Amino acid sequence: MNRALALAFVLVLTILAVARPASAHQAGLSRGEYAVAGNVIDAHVVFTNSELASSISSLDSDHDGHISMAEIDAHKAELDAALVKPLVIKADGDPCSPELDDARIESADGLLIVVKYTCPHPPRHLTIVPGFLDRFSFTHRHIAEISASGVIEERVAVPASPAIDLDVEAGSASTSTSMSNSTSTSTSTSTSTSTFVPLFKMGILHILTGYDHLAFLFGLVLVGGRKRALIALVTAFTIAHSITLGLAATHVVEPPSSIIEPAIALSIAYVGVENFFVKNAEHRWKITFPFGLIHGFGFAAALQEIALPRAQVPVALFAFNLGVEVGQLAVLAVLLPVLHFARKSAVFRDKGVKGLSLAVTAAGAIWFVLRVASSLRSGA
Repeated sequence: MNRALALAFVLVLTILAVARPASAHQAGLSRGEYAVAGNVIDAHVVFTNSELASSISSLDSDHDGHISMAEIDAHKAELDAALVKPLVIKADGDPCSPELDDARIESADGLLIVVKYTCPHPPRHLTIVPGFLDRFSFTHRHIAEISASGVIEERVAVPASPAIDLDVEAGSASTSTSMSNSTSTSTSTSTSTSTFVPLFKMGILHILTGYDHLAFLFGLVLVGGRKRALIALVTAFTIAHSITLGLAATHVVEPPSSIIEPAIALSIAYVGVENFFVKNAEHRWKITFPFGLIHGFGFAAALQEIALPRAQVPVALFAFNLGVEVGQLAVLAVLLPVLHFARKSAVFRDKGVKGLSLAVTAAGAIWFVLRVASSLRSGA
């Protein structure tokens, strides 16, 4: 039993400390603007510089985690092969020919590529396949904004479903039926509908891969307690992070990640330490709520990257938060019965809880050090 507990401790510590240690909330994002004009489509696609450097190592010659203009100029062929060629656009099933017009540093951590696509004919049905998604993590999202004759469609492409299909009739973008050029409301409605499901899935994926949030929840429920106490702490966490998620997503309050990320790590370490002094989860909602406010800003980091139009924020916020809650409940639905069964063992209630709490504490401390170091390097 002691060996099993020791092994469990090592495994949990390794998983928690190694998995995405520096920044747990970068979901991976690229954004493309596609303007249709006759048989020509101009594509402006922005990638996160640091993500490109880590995903396409050949572009980062000096291995400093950042792609410079000198490296872009020196590796135009690799850039074309890695990002332009895999970005396939078809007009009524016929491929459009891409030509890389420009590639430049767009912002502090953004890299822009400009590609001109020439199609055999003006498209009535347009297909966009961002094949470069295969190069990034499975959490990466590509936000595509397609415009034609003043009408705009916004879609989200994910690795599991990368193809974007839409009808372009009489120069206007639509989903499955024609859209009126004069009715902006219909554009907003279709965009909201097409965005809801991907953002809902993104919320689920974000919590399932948000190892720091999961470590925090694990530490909270590890000591056990009455159902009422466990429901209270989970409810407090949900309400709290929903509040700050909404505030950050609507740009009311936006504390810097250099503060939020280390603070989240400290909240994990605190819960792990507190487990040595509390017998159960009674009254734990009192600390869960303020810590939940901090975690909510962490959740918001992924949603803020999407930069949806203001009209789409309410739907996006609801869909993403709903996905987070569904994912959280799914994790707890598995975790709580397992812990309930394990607590029947006196050895687990004593040594097991202490060992796992120590692992949670160590993971939080390691994340804190790594995140502070990362912030200092970024500011240097």
